[in-house]
Parts: sequence; C-alpha cells; structure tokens
Amino acid sequence: METPVFEEIEPASDCDCAGCRHWRRVLPHAPAGRALAHPAAYRTLVAAAAAASATAVSVLGAGGAAALPAAAHAAHRPGVPAGDEPGTPQGPRGPLHGPVGRPAAPPAGAELAGITRTEIIDRAKSWVAAKVPYSLTAYWSDGYRQDCSGFVSMAWKLPANEWTGSLGTVADRITKEELQPGDILLFHNESDPQKGSHVVIFGGWTDGTRTAYTAYEQTPPHTRKLDTPYAYWSNSAQYLPYRYKGVAAGDAAKAGAAGTEEAPPGAAGPASHGVAGYPGRAMFRPGADNPYVTRLGRQLVRKGFGTYYTRGPGPRWGEADRRGVQAFQRAQGWRGGAADGYPGPETWRRLFS
Repeated sequence: METPVFEEIEPASDCDCAGCRHWRRVLPHAPAGRALAHPAAYRTLVAAAAAASATAVSVLGAGGAAALPAAAHAAHRPGVPAGDEPGTPQGPRGPLHGPVGRPAAPPAGAELAGITRTEIIDRAKSWVAAKVPYSLTAYWSDGYRQDCSGFVSMAWKLPANEWTGSLGTVADRITKEELQPGDILLFHNESDPQKGSHVVIFGGWTDGTRTAYTAYEQTPPHTRKLDTPYAYWSNSAQYLPYRYKGVAAGDAAKAGAAGTEEAPPGAAGPASHGVAGYPGRAMFRPGADNPYVTRLGRQLVRKGFGTYYTRGPGPRWGEADRRGVQAFQRAQGWRGGAADGYPGPETWRRLFS
C-alpha cells in the first residue's frame, strides 16, 4: 500500500470574520514567515492505490490527520444573490463607542427620542455618501458599529448599538401596505442568528406595483443604496416590516414616499427671513445635528463647493461645511464678516436658486 500524502495549503489571509478569529486562537501558529490561512482553505489530500483505498481509510480512522471544518464567513452580498444567504456574523448589542459612561440603553420606562422620517433617510444617506466600510467590530466616528444593525441604530438615532435580535423591541410590526421611508425590513433567524440575519432601511417604492423598493443597507464592502426586490434578494419571506416607535408621523412625502426623493429644501419647509426653505442660523452652528446641514452640504457639492468633504455631507455641522459655505460666499464677491462660512438667508437663497 502506498503511504498517504498530506499537504497543507495556506493561502495568505487577514480575514476578520468571527470564524477566522476563533480558529486563529485555537490553531497552532503557522511556520515563520507564513500567514495563517482561512480555515476553509485547509484541505487534506490523500493519494492511495485504488485497490488499497479501504486500508487507507482505516489508517486515517486510527489516528491520521483529519480535515479542519470550514469557518462561518460573511461573504459579500451580491447585487442578485444566486441562493440562500451564507452565514452572517454580526456584532452584539452594546453601548455607543464613545466617552465612558455613555448609556447603553434608554432608562426603564423612558420614551424613545423622536425623529422624523426625513432625518432617518438623511442619516442613512450620510453613511452611503461616506461609503462606511462594513465591520463587525469597528465603530464609525458617530459611535455606531459598522454592521447592518449598527447602521439602523445610527439612522434611528438610538442611544445604543442594537442587533437584529433587539431591534424589534424599539419598533412595532406593521404591514407591507403601511411601509413608509424610514421603516425597516428585518430578518432575525432565531434558531441560528449568525445565519442569514439582516436588516435594511426602506427608502420608498420604486414604482406603483410595489414589487421593488429603494433599500439603504450596511453590507460588505460598504454602505449602499440599491433598488431591491420586495422583500429581499433571498430569504424574502423571512423579512418583516417594522416601524421605529419614536418616528414622527406626517412627513413621509418629504422622506421619499412612492419612490421619490425628499422635496428640495427651497420648495417647502420653513421660510425664515422670507427665504423659502431657510431654517434659520441656529441650524448651522457648532454642535448642530439636523437634516438641513445634510441638504446644505449636498447643494454645496452640486454647486462645486464640496471639495472640503472627506466622507461626504452629513447631518452634523463641521468645519468642512463651514469652509464650503465660505468658498461659496467668496465666489459671490463677499469678504470679511459677509464670508464667515455660516449661511444666512441670502447665502441660502443664492445657493438654492
């Protein structure tokens, strides 16, 4: 009988999925100079004569090396998955990633913070514009975990990072017919939470047939906005619609209902100082966090004054917003205090004209 031949194949890997991290802890270190491979890449090749195959199997059963099991790996979600979703490890429920002492959950009996549908969609779009990388363990600058449930926690402005198993506790079940922008479609696999569980934000129907909608989701490699068949590409029957308990009613049209984008700020909303859509100076000061900051930033980008953004416009007022406004003001010929970078009513009128 020919002696079985065992060969290890170790392609280089720096995968950070839950399975790989587990096997890196329990497996012996690879030889010096070689990276530990993804467990799914290990294979045992047995070469034996056909006539002696039964004997070879017996030898392996008596103490020969056995193939290592494949690790659960969160594969990139393709635009049109061919079959069921693979394993999808996700981060647990936990506090925001920030200063010590920040609460992990609302106090018992406290009401959830209110938020408008327009603000939910604007917050979701801020991650799309920034192309926030998908991660089970990393946190974005706003304190939210960079996976699907962290993304929804961010968009809903929750005080903690929820996961697919807890998002339902801050939301109410609704029907497909009741879906409005800012609601979610949630699949939590209770029997095996790491397999298939996922959540997306509903952004509005793409047409009157209600067979497809705009989805905002956090998925490898980064946050995306994509027209998606209802309810999802795979496991469609498992996705259930939910509505955040703190969402304000009555602004669905602005947020993008019936497949349209929100109304332009110059066409509706407040009219401070007689300028349609202008919300007042207080909305554009250090620490401000509101959808008007996002709208202002997007308009700066459209007008060619968005070069100061490194991640894309978002709802929190920052130096990139101020410098963009200042560049626009100077382009109008203004100097000194008239070009301080803070949008007054005339800046707003010209910017959105």
